[in-house]
Amino acid sequence: QVQLVESGGGLVQAGASLRLSCAASGSIFSANPMGWYRQAPGNQRELVATIGRGGVTNYADSVKGRFTISRDGAENTVYLQMNSLKPEDTAVYYCNAAIKVSFYSDYVNYWGQGTQVTVSS
Repeated sequence: QVQLVESGGGLVQAGASLRLSCAASGSIFSANPMGWYRQAPGNQRELVATIGRGGVTNYADSVKGRFTISRDGAENTVYLQMNSLKPEDTAVYYCNAAIKVSFYSDYVNYWGQGTQVTVSS
Protein backbone atom coordinates (compact mmCIF):
# COMPACT_ATOMS: atom_id res chain seq x y z
CA GLN A 1 0.00 0.00 0.00
CA VAL A 2 1.47 3.30 -1.11
CA GLN A 3 1.36 6.32 1.17
CA LEU A 4 2.62 9.88 0.88
CA VAL A 5 3.36 11.54 4.22
CA GLU A 6 4.05 15.26 4.39
CA SER A 7 5.70 17.26 7.14
CA GLY A 8 7.11 20.71 7.73
CA GLY A 9 4.14 23.06 7.57
CA GLY A 10 3.48 25.74 10.16
CA LEU A 11 2.81 29.37 10.97
CA VAL A 12 5.45 31.91 10.01
CA GLN A 13 5.73 35.63 9.38
CA ALA A 14 6.07 37.14 5.94
CA GLY A 15 9.63 36.90 4.66
CA ALA A 16 10.40 33.72 6.57
CA SER A 17 11.28 30.30 5.20
CA LEU A 18 9.83 26.82 5.54
CA ARG A 19 10.84 23.44 4.19
CA LEU A 20 8.23 20.83 3.38
CA SER A 21 9.05 17.14 3.07
CA CYS A 22 7.07 14.29 1.55
CA ALA A 23 8.09 10.66 1.87
CA ALA A 24 6.53 8.00 -0.32
CA SER A 25 6.37 4.57 1.29
CA GLY A 26 5.14 1.14 0.30
CA SER A 27 5.83 -1.03 -2.69
CA ILE A 28 7.24 1.48 -5.16
CA PHE A 29 8.92 0.60 -8.44
CA SER A 30 9.03 4.13 -9.77
CA ALA A 31 7.77 7.52 -8.60
CA ASN A 32 7.81 10.10 -11.37
CA PRO A 33 7.00 12.91 -11.38
CA MET A 34 6.66 14.06 -7.79
CA GLY A 35 5.43 17.48 -6.85
CA TRP A 36 3.55 19.91 -4.67
CA TYR A 37 0.15 21.50 -5.07
CA ARG A 38 -1.69 23.91 -2.80
CA GLN A 39 -5.24 24.91 -2.06
CA ALA A 40 -6.28 28.10 -0.32
CA PRO A 41 -9.79 28.51 1.13
CA GLY A 42 -12.31 29.15 -1.64
CA ASN A 43 -9.76 28.39 -4.36
CA GLN A 44 -9.08 25.41 -6.56
CA ARG A 45 -6.05 23.26 -5.98
CA GLU A 46 -3.14 24.61 -7.99
CA LEU A 47 0.28 23.41 -9.03
CA VAL A 48 3.23 24.77 -7.08
CA ALA A 49 6.14 22.75 -8.44
CA THR A 50 7.00 19.37 -9.91
CA ILE A 51 10.20 17.42 -10.46
CA GLY A 52 10.48 14.67 -13.03
CA ARG A 53 12.98 12.42 -14.72
CA GLY A 54 16.48 13.79 -14.80
CA GLY A 55 15.57 16.39 -12.22
CA VAL A 56 13.54 18.48 -14.65
CA THR A 57 11.55 21.01 -12.65
CA ASN A 58 8.45 23.07 -13.29
CA TYR A 59 7.21 25.97 -11.14
CA ALA A 60 4.15 28.13 -10.93
CA ASP A 61 4.97 31.70 -11.93
CA SER A 62 3.92 32.92 -8.49
CA VAL A 63 6.69 30.97 -6.74
CA LYS A 64 9.54 31.15 -9.26
CA GLY A 65 12.69 32.47 -7.64
CA ARG A 66 11.37 31.87 -4.12
CA PHE A 67 10.61 28.14 -3.96
CA THR A 68 12.90 25.25 -4.83
CA ILE A 69 11.79 21.66 -5.33
CA SER A 70 14.22 18.78 -4.94
CA ARG A 71 14.12 15.05 -4.36
CA ASP A 72 16.05 12.16 -2.98
CA GLY A 73 15.37 9.57 -5.62
CA ALA A 74 16.73 6.67 -3.65
CA GLU A 75 14.34 7.46 -0.80
CA ASN A 76 11.40 8.60 -2.94
CA THR A 77 11.28 11.79 -0.92
CA VAL A 78 10.51 15.22 -2.33
CA TYR A 79 11.20 18.55 -0.67
CA LEU A 80 9.94 22.08 -1.14
CA GLN A 81 12.15 24.87 0.17
CA MET A 82 10.03 27.98 0.49
CA ASN A 83 11.80 31.31 0.97
CA SER A 84 10.53 34.86 1.16
CA LEU A 85 7.08 33.62 2.07
CA LYS A 86 4.12 35.91 1.46
CA PRO A 87 0.64 35.93 3.02
CA GLU A 88 -0.75 34.81 -0.34
CA ASP A 89 1.24 31.60 0.01
CA THR A 90 -1.09 30.59 2.83
CA ALA A 91 -2.73 27.29 1.87
CA VAL A 92 -2.85 23.59 2.50
CA TYR A 93 0.06 22.08 0.61
CA TYR A 94 -0.38 18.61 -0.88
CA CYS A 95 2.28 16.21 -2.05
CA ASN A 96 1.57 14.40 -5.31
CA ALA A 97 3.30 11.51 -7.05
CA ALA A 98 2.73 9.28 -10.04
CA ILE A 99 3.74 5.82 -8.86
CA LYS A 100 4.25 2.41 -10.43
CA VAL A 101 4.27 -0.51 -8.01
CA SER A 102 5.90 -2.86 -10.50
CA PHE A 103 7.51 -2.87 -13.95
CA TYR A 104 4.26 -4.09 -15.50
CA SER A 105 1.83 -1.78 -13.70
CA ASP A 106 0.53 1.57 -14.84
CA TYR A 107 1.32 4.83 -13.10
CA VAL A 108 -1.28 5.76 -10.51
CA ASN A 109 -1.68 9.24 -9.03
CA TYR A 110 -1.35 9.51 -5.25
CA TRP A 111 -1.91 12.42 -2.88
CA GLY A 112 -0.71 13.13 0.63
CA GLN A 113 -3.03 14.26 3.41
CA GLY A 114 -1.89 17.88 3.20
CA THR A 115 0.03 20.18 5.51
CA GLN A 116 -1.05 23.69 6.48
CA VAL A 117 1.20 26.64 5.71
CA THR A 118 0.10 29.96 7.18
CA VAL A 119 2.01 33.17 6.50
CA SER A 120 1.10 36.20 8.61
CA SER A 121 1.70 39.76 7.47
